Amino acid sequence: MRLNDITRGTGLEEHGITNANLIYWTAPTSVLYEQIVKRGEGLVTHLGAVAVKTGHYTGRAANEKFIVDEPSCHKHINWGKVNRPFDPVKFDALFKRMLAYMHGKDLFVQDCFAGASPAHRLPVRVITEKAWHSLFARNMFISATAEELVVHKPEFTVIDMPNFHAIPSVDGTNTETFIIVNFAQKVIIIGGTSYAGEIKKSIFTILNYLLPLDSKVMSMHCSANAGDKGDVAIFFGLSGTGKTTLSADPGRRLIGDDEHGWDDKGVFNFEGGCYAKIIKLSQDSEPEIYETTRRFGTILENVAIDTVSRRVDLDDDSFTENTRASYPITHIPNIVKSGMGEHPKNLIMLTCDAFGVLPPIARLTPEQAMYHFLSGYTAKVAGTEAGITEPQAAFSACFGAPFMALHPSVYATLLGEKIARHDVNCWLVNTGWSGGGYGVGSRMKIAYSRALVNAAIDGTLIDGEFDKDRFFGLDIPKVCPGVPAEVLDPRNTWSDKAAYDATAGELVELFRKNFEQYKQYVSEKVAKVM
Repeated sequence: MRLNDITRGTGLEEHGITNANLIYWTAPTSVLYEQIVKRGEGLVTHLGAVAVKTGHYTGRAANEKFIVDEPSCHKHINWGKVNRPFDPVKFDALFKRMLAYMHGKDLFVQDCFAGASPAHRLPVRVITEKAWHSLFARNMFISATAEELVVHKPEFTVIDMPNFHAIPSVDGTNTETFIIVNFAQKVIIIGGTSYAGEIKKSIFTILNYLLPLDSKVMSMHCSANAGDKGDVAIFFGLSGTGKTTLSADPGRRLIGDDEHGWDDKGVFNFEGGCYAKIIKLSQDSEPEIYETTRRFGTILENVAIDTVSRRVDLDDDSFTENTRASYPITHIPNIVKSGMGEHPKNLIMLTCDAFGVLPPIARLTPEQAMYHFLSGYTAKVAGTEAGITEPQAAFSACFGAPFMALHPSVYATLLGEKIARHDVNCWLVNTGWSGGGYGVGSRMKIAYSRALVNAAIDGTLIDGEFDKDRFFGLDIPKVCPGVPAEVLDPRNTWSDKAAYDATAGELVELFRKNFEQYKQYVSEKVAKVM
């Protein structure tokens, strides 16, 4: 039985799904709220957001993601530790069992789009067994109009059944959990995890495969915003580096906070919502994001809640440090409604350097930009992952290796061409530690990072004077309004200069060692950046 039914171009039988019970088809937020509460999936907080738990997995299950190794994609995929091959026969058997699992189940379906650009948007369908996962999909993707729903025919479908588990000895998975992409069948199946982020990142993986191959469109793990004159800035960065925070600037209009494409006309958002990390979220430092946690339609993942008063505690990390809010981008007051912008004037690469040796901002040459894009450096600190007791360098190519199906050089080549063609100013911004490494120094103030980014975007820094860093070869501005001069050069913030020199030298060597794998794909100038 279908609820909210209208005539559609494609039904669930097209996916092999038969004999389902109630089907909530593209249900609105209010209906999904009712079902979330009725099914015991979450609690409505005192100001209207819905609080849910993701269970065992409070983040992505990176080791459980696979791509079916079949002829149409085999030669294009960058096979390895990130893109693991999965046997087509094993996939068919697992998928068949999943379809049988859905017999008699209530299902939630969202027909929507990925990609704000009409030229590149991808019709997608998300089928879930949890009402809150359907709300997540409704928040994160671009809604279809009533007219579009009539003819909506999904190009790719996500089938998300958290309570269905694989049998590793039979199915060829690592554990009972799996996220498997099948490009030939145009389907992604997810089981054994209730972490909703797998849904959005699966579609991101699809776009990262299709757009560069089919359209020569640069796909990017970045946020983007625009000034009053339409000047666009993009922010590359891994989780925890400030991608969402710095792009949600009250003085600029947000295009999107996480995933974008860059074609011949400019930048466009892949999504219709935001997925912000909110642990210890400050109303003073991040007012726009803070307000979304108090809005109807927002999903709060793994946030502590008083079950009597229904008040939330954003500082409580008892469930995880990876607490998140999923909300429609329209919850942010100052946005670019079309989700599209001009070619960027400034490109900012964010890193959270827990060693405290990179400058808070540095100007990059085009060659340095290519080097740092392929490196994708940040640092993990104690407490973020099991077994980490001191800072560890982390290199994730293109600032998003887990989602890049093609070889990193494909994306880097596209980026290099666009930087040259559009004369883009490139910057490296360290939102990590200053005055010493993790445990000794202190985290860079958000106010300083905002001031530095604003000065880069408005042209203040580019017209100023720079000093040359002797370890990384970076141009460091001498002056920035709103930032103490001594903060700009990281060596000056360390009381023990010899310790700084030793730590910086060690990080340079880590960069060089990691970059060996890319030297054959880049020019000699890029290869010799460090």
